[in-house]
Amino acid sequence: MDTRSLLDQLLKSGTDFLQNKNTDSTASTQGDTSQQSTSLGSLLSDNKGGLLAGGVLGLLLGSKTGRKVGGKVLTYGSLAALGTVAYKAYNNWQAQQNHSSTAAAAAPAATPLSALPAQEAEKHSRAVLCAMIGAAKADGHIDENERRLIDQGIASLTNDSELQRWFDQELHKPLNPVEIARHASSPEMAAEMYLASLLIVDEDSFMEKAYLDELARQLKFDPSLKAELEAQAKQAA
Repeated sequence: MDTRSLLDQLLKSGTDFLQNKNTDSTASTQGDTSQQSTSLGSLLSDNKGGLLAGGVLGLLLGSKTGRKVGGKVLTYGSLAALGTVAYKAYNNWQAQQNHSSTAAAAAPAATPLSALPAQEAEKHSRAVLCAMIGAAKADGHIDENERRLIDQGIASLTNDSELQRWFDQELHKPLNPVEIARHASSPEMAAEMYLASLLIVDEDSFMEKAYLDELARQLKFDPSLKAELEAQAKQAA
């Protein structure tokens, strides 16, 4: 499977979708749910890859596309950028723990995703996408019609039937932060997964905030690391 390629398409192409949604936000507040679904459905049925990817990301974000969450996604428009920020936050936290301003500089540089062996890159990308899907489900907004539209969009973005099935299974699974946290094979990956989740959720929502707190607990985060990652995410809002 090529999860990295799919994830990059979602992040990069979602930029245009979110910008368009923000531009049209005033007019769309008059529309009902069925009208919004029709609009997203037309995006997903378009033959342009960017619109397809943006429509899928828009459905995952739901009503959050017109709020501060969109700004965070626009800032971290690629998996590489997301990893860089997460690694920086993790190193900042390590420096604080060691009470040394040189600790972060002394830490070994993270291996770029492009330099990872294919199997490791796939595992890494799948963990991040799994975290994003879980965060999107935290407020319970993804209904069956939206799942169907998302499945159609994913099928249009990739011919990989295994990847399509995996994505569909993740959408239909009950939300389980314990299972999601198991995908983190290192502290740095855990940090990136949490940052990816922060980009999707609305922290003003009680349900989504509770989910983030539980995910951080399952990732075995020190409270100060959690705070550092949240500070990085807020800078992008």
